[in-house]
Amino acid sequence: MPLVQREPALAIFRVCVLKLSLTGAAIMMKLLIVASAASAWSLGIQKGLPKINNRALQSTQQRQQQVVATAPASSTALKATEVTGGAKSEDGLMETLKTGSFFALWYLFNIGYNIYNKKALNVLPMPWTLATLQLFAGIPYVLLLWSTGARKTPKLTQDNLKTLFPVACGHLGTHIGAVISLGAGAVSFTHIVKASEPVVSAALSAVMLGAFYSPITYLTLLPIVGGVALASLKELSFTWLGFGAAMLSNVSSALRGILAKKTMGGGVGENMNETNLYAVMTIMAFAVLLPVSLMVETPKAVGAAINTAVAAGTSKKDLAILSALSGAYYYLYNEVAFLALGRVNPVTHAVGNTIKRVVIIIASVIAFNTPISRLGVIGSSIAITGTLLYSLAKNKYG
Repeated sequence: MPLVQREPALAIFRVCVLKLSLTGAAIMMKLLIVASAASAWSLGIQKGLPKINNRALQSTQQRQQQVVATAPASSTALKATEVTGGAKSEDGLMETLKTGSFFALWYLFNIGYNIYNKKALNVLPMPWTLATLQLFAGIPYVLLLWSTGARKTPKLTQDNLKTLFPVACGHLGTHIGAVISLGAGAVSFTHIVKASEPVVSAALSAVMLGAFYSPITYLTLLPIVGGVALASLKELSFTWLGFGAAMLSNVSSALRGILAKKTMGGGVGENMNETNLYAVMTIMAFAVLLPVSLMVETPKAVGAAINTAVAAGTSKKDLAILSALSGAYYYLYNEVAFLALGRVNPVTHAVGNTIKRVVIIIASVIAFNTPISRLGVIGSSIAITGTLLYSLAKNKYG
């Protein structure tokens, strides 16, 4: 039976409901999820709700106070005021549900991408080619939206494109580094190493922007470094290629953010909202990666790898489907991420990112039955918790 038929897209949902209590590693991961969810709930109540929801709730509370203070003589006036406040409260609830839906889709698409990307790399170990296909996958989709008017077409000058080019290169490095790392080792290990991105970002911000943070913020980097070191020490799937490529992804991601701050402070072009910015960066990254990919993994080498995969029992149709699914999930999870994170404040952003990484690690461990040592679980838990603490400290203390 073909590979894709044996493990259809519904496997993603099945992964989420498998029993996690069979191993000590899974139990520790479950505890971390509970802690992260508790943090998300407490922060969401205080200041982690979407900004628009906070305004809606504050507006409702103010109206309720005004009702008590002014005490309308007419019951009709009182009911009208209550209806207005109730409408605003319902709007706030709808916005919260919409934001929650974006986060759920972000996690779901991200799990789908990591699983299908790894499946594709397992049968076709051509990371440069696969990364190129994944960048291309979203281009027809966004061109269709622009051509039909479903989304406003961005208007960019040549100077705008020059400004965006280094940011797009950072976007490219982030993607290719992650794909190479995922191909060289376990999905869980790649995401453990990528949890150390704040360390790289803090160092590059100091060097390139002259931006220094609070000592408390820097102290939160220690558990990140220590956790990644512990997880790497006894990681059963450790490879230097996987570690180095994940760090390349971290450096590129940090550079992307820094370059965006330096060059895009006043905005670039017209109709450049979050989703259009991501689309333009993806198109530019694809244009840069395509010739490089053809040189690193020549068509002849790709053809030979395909023949090897077919000889091992994977049909060309299955290869095409796996590649297409990984590309579709890649573009969708990034687009939904922009929509989700654009609706929340930095604290909720930090908590959401932390929970996302935990969810991906657990899903990949279950999907691929990846063995993780007890030290690896402890190290990854420390590193991910440190990432959350760093984000919270940076938001509060600078």
